[in-house]
Amino acid sequence: MSLSLSKHPSFSGRPGPVLVVVADGVGVAPPGASNAVTEAVTPTLDALTSSELYTELAAHGPAVGLPTEDDMGNSEVGHNALGAGRIFAQGAKLVNQALANDTIFQTEVWKTAVEHGREGTLHLIGLHSDGGVHSTNAQLYQLLWRAADDGVTSCAVHILHDGRDVAARSALAYIAVTEAVLAEINAVEANAAGAQRDFRIASGGGRMRITMDRYGADWPMVERGYRTHVFGEGRRFASATDAVETMYAETDKGDQYLGEFVIERDLGAGGEPAGTIVDGDAVIFFNFRGDRAIEISQALADDHFDQFDRTGPAGEPRPSVFYAGMLQYDGDLQVPTNYLVNPPAIDRTMGEFLCAEGVASFAISETQKFGHVTYFWNGNKSGYIDEELETYIEIPSDNVEFDTTPAMKVREITAETIDLLRSGEYRFGRLNFPSGDMVGHTGHLPATVEAVEIIDEHMAKLVEVIDELGGVLIYTADHGNADIMFTEEQGVRSPKTSHTLSPVPFAIHDPNYDGEYQMVAAAPGPAHGLANVAATVFDLLGYEAPADYLPSLIGF
Repeated sequence: MSLSLSKHPSFSGRPGPVLVVVADGVGVAPPGASNAVTEAVTPTLDALTSSELYTELAAHGPAVGLPTEDDMGNSEVGHNALGAGRIFAQGAKLVNQALANDTIFQTEVWKTAVEHGREGTLHLIGLHSDGGVHSTNAQLYQLLWRAADDGVTSCAVHILHDGRDVAARSALAYIAVTEAVLAEINAVEANAAGAQRDFRIASGGGRMRITMDRYGADWPMVERGYRTHVFGEGRRFASATDAVETMYAETDKGDQYLGEFVIERDLGAGGEPAGTIVDGDAVIFFNFRGDRAIEISQALADDHFDQFDRTGPAGEPRPSVFYAGMLQYDGDLQVPTNYLVNPPAIDRTMGEFLCAEGVASFAISETQKFGHVTYFWNGNKSGYIDEELETYIEIPSDNVEFDTTPAMKVREITAETIDLLRSGEYRFGRLNFPSGDMVGHTGHLPATVEAVEIIDEHMAKLVEVIDELGGVLIYTADHGNADIMFTEEQGVRSPKTSHTLSPVPFAIHDPNYDGEYQMVAAAPGPAHGLANVAATVFDLLGYEAPADYLPSLIGF
């Protein structure tokens, strides 16, 4: 399909570039002790958010393609919306639809997984919570019950503690519910011959300790998960509850940082791990979000994988298994080959239109969010749209707990961005400052306040360069996080490490502004959310947005 844009009838743009700054996780919530954004000293952000060219945008629920207003936004769907200019049904909603209409269980992928599970063991691996950002336990339970109904007698669940999209220490409550579901399934005879079901938790660990790395930031983390799930390497416990209770007594860290564990049958009597992965088994990764599912998918399914040695402790080869994801996590890389639900087909993105018009652009962040300003912004597509017109810069992230380095790579991202802007080669640029989100997820309020103050300091530098070049700066965020850092009940504070349902800021800084346009007044909602940003960018570049894009946030 040939893409093109029409010139704007009344606005030709500014002489300098348009820059979009996404302050990841910096939402808008009432001031107070739990709000790291308002607790921080932020003269630059205050000036931006008090100008006449300011509004607030919805960044959760239906506004970003999620099922309900109770569904938190996240960086992936947020950047999808920013780059697509329209709302597409996203992971959780797609999976819910496929479960509701039973189509997920009619696929050849499900049928093949069940067939392998009848002969061997069906393994389900994924984030274990109801956070709704990467997975939901409700979907896990539907898979478990259907597997049992379809004749699977042996099923091993490998759980990854959350403590990030949900309360920091909530793993025990989730384990209790899952154990009850498994017991209920096991209580029913598998067939008329009286065969017994063996559905059980087999292994697990914290999501920031094993399995769920992203963007190649920490392959040893994936290797730990691989060896835990596949070969049963790790500390042995009689149950997942015992594992968590023991680790709680040893550390004050939240669930996301708890170490790996393996359940051993007849603990202490020389028993075997409860659910190693062996030849002929089937493995389903039940997360629907892609970023932290890609690497473990490659480790379990890629014949040409070379990031770490996949042989067992006694030199045994990696098992040959049937592997599937809940969705295909990377369509360009085809990871994985087998998947249960088709991902959203996002086409005609902002980047595709700009490349078709010959507009040179850049995208930059550090490793933790680099994929968001590239892969997700471009509609879940890897690589360049047009390498002649685009420059993507990834600054390597440090492998640390981010409350120890609140600046993360904000300084480096800013310095690189300034060089790109001053080069005169680019008409449009986008960047992501990750620290409001990544430090916010630690639940450490002082560190998050410091992170926001560093963002403010470097926003001032970017504003100065935009003024120098006669360009336009857009300041926004992809979802909330740093804006609510704890909850308080009866005087007891509990860290809130998850995203929030807060709206996000949207401000335009235009040093040449002379009243040519105005911010459109509307309440945050599905028609006034992140997907409206793309048309606004087109306006500021001097183009009309495609007719099916959500309306611009400015009017002329």
